[in-house]
Amino acid sequence: MKSFLTLILMLLFPVQLMAGAYPITFTDSSGAEITLTNPPKRVVSLVPSLSEMVLRIGAGEQVQGITFHSVLPAESAGKTIVGGFFSPNLDRVEALQPDLIFYSDLQSEVVPRFQDRVLLVDLSPQSIDETFKHLQLLGRIFGREEKAATIIAEERRLLAVIAAKVAKIPANERRRVMRLMGRKQIMTPGDDSFQNEYIRAAGGIPPVVGAGNIVGMSRAQWQAFNPQVVYGCGDDRTVLPLLEKSGWNKVDAVKNNKILFFPCALTCRAATHPGYFTAWLSARIYGGEFSNPENFVLPEQVVGRKPLAVDLSYVENGEIVESNIKDFRNKTVVLHLNTPMTVVSTLEGERRGITTVANHYFPPPAWGLGHKQGLTALRESTLKVLGFNPETTAMLFTGANMDNLALVKKRFKDMEVTALVTAGVMSNAVRMGADVGNYYEPEVKKPGTINILLMSNMKLSKRAMTRALISATEGKTAALQDMDIRSSYSRDVNQATGTGTDNIIVLEGTGSPIDSSGGHSKMGELMARAVYEGVQRAVHLQNGLVVQRPVFQRLKERKISLWNVVNQANIADLRPELETLLMNPEYGSFITSLMAISDDYERGLVEDLTSVDRWCEVVAGGKFEPIDFDGMTPVMAKGFSGLVHLLRTQ
Repeated sequence: MKSFLTLILMLLFPVQLMAGAYPITFTDSSGAEITLTNPPKRVVSLVPSLSEMVLRIGAGEQVQGITFHSVLPAESAGKTIVGGFFSPNLDRVEALQPDLIFYSDLQSEVVPRFQDRVLLVDLSPQSIDETFKHLQLLGRIFGREEKAATIIAEERRLLAVIAAKVAKIPANERRRVMRLMGRKQIMTPGDDSFQNEYIRAAGGIPPVVGAGNIVGMSRAQWQAFNPQVVYGCGDDRTVLPLLEKSGWNKVDAVKNNKILFFPCALTCRAATHPGYFTAWLSARIYGGEFSNPENFVLPEQVVGRKPLAVDLSYVENGEIVESNIKDFRNKTVVLHLNTPMTVVSTLEGERRGITTVANHYFPPPAWGLGHKQGLTALRESTLKVLGFNPETTAMLFTGANMDNLALVKKRFKDMEVTALVTAGVMSNAVRMGADVGNYYEPEVKKPGTINILLMSNMKLSKRAMTRALISATEGKTAALQDMDIRSSYSRDVNQATGTGTDNIIVLEGTGSPIDSSGGHSKMGELMARAVYEGVQRAVHLQNGLVVQRPVFQRLKERKISLWNVVNQANIADLRPELETLLMNPEYGSFITSLMAISDDYERGLVEDLTSVDRWCEVVAGGKFEPIDFDGMTPVMAKGFSGLVHLLRTQ
């Protein structure tokens, strides 16, 4: 244990680049020596990983433009979109009058266009260590050294924890792991890719296929390597049908259904989360080993507390508690009450004599470990670490980070409502009444995704407490629908009404008695308004989504791929022009308007599409032959058929 703690300290406090005054001189990834004489004021980042780095260290004010691939961190919202990574619109870039452009060597047109007028910087890290060096450099450039060092320290801490856990696994029991890529053939990153470094750091054994960003793999190579775990992201699912074919299905990963998917922002970027992703990947590879208490490397205990201001007479104090549980950093929002009271919980039912109310986050690496326990055992073990009495504690569980907590207050005269909301909607959002429920067991084992702690400065009757569940739920659903959050299971046709694992705790409170919290009451109105705002704010913080988000993000949420559009229409060479068209408010609004019509058409609220046909012809500049795009609703197919005709005839 002593040697492990020494390793932790060494990694937490590496030798830092000295924060010096300008000028700053460095060599970028292209080999160019660059000197900055002043801090940049107007930055355009054409590289999503660098956009993430600059925004996370707190330099968002300087960032004027990003590509539509950048959604997180939350500060991405509202930034001007200049196109996609492979074909950014350089006219839009120029219109922003940047003094510095972050670019990639894959963007060949950037250098000749701007090299004599704008400072161009290529930072393309090829390893975890190089990622940290670039993050340190960006900290110096933008005067955010301390924030950059904090991010690096946490990622190094996670890498050290995983290294210690993996060290307990014998070499002959390490799993063969492959990053699955490709569309029509099996492909994987080259041996020198940071993605294979992630696999090695997670304790896996990657294939040896040669150098390169992406390398094709023959069936013979696939069978010889015989991966035990494969993982991908996003459109990598396109290649899955190939794995059902003879020969390709004769490997352990396919036979044992060990095909995993993670967010593309983690798998494909060397940015600010290498430790976080390595931990998540490793926990999915070695779930059994990581669940065994004998293999824990950190004591299970509280490691930090931060105050949380909640101005209610019966709340003695609020705090966010950080703890190490099963070697991963958990976070809990805790309200300590100064008087025992009754609460109504959708997870635990009515509870009396409650003095502690909590919403507990356990991170993705621990999700599988906690699920195997079941809710009862998970609750008991978590409360034991936190030091809370199970008899007097009401608790919810979530996979949404407490760093993204939304605290909202709504007031009318002497009446006040407070909502504490955490929310994540990208994995299990559902439309109740439309989507299928496949879980059929007496005990719910999954953690909540939208969790709400709801309280007021008055004393709610039992009827008011239970009625509050409806007011809060309607406020939550209205928030999701007004954001057009899509169902994870039928996203092409349905908005979500919630997620499959949402929970609410309503506190009884103290003060003047209240017996009504329905839709016609002022208490019900305040509750719904607080939840509405809290859900939208929490979704923004957790998932980077806001109401006014780019059309590209809206299309992605409906699983409409521009690659598929141009390929099926045989205009692959016009993809940049299609992106430019959609950045034009006239055509972008045309497509987003059709989204609303499409939803209504699918639900039978619109029956005749004659006016849609005419509108599409006006936009297209004449009559056109509709294209039957795979997986696209009829209304959306009409719209994109019109845009394709316009591009062909321009």
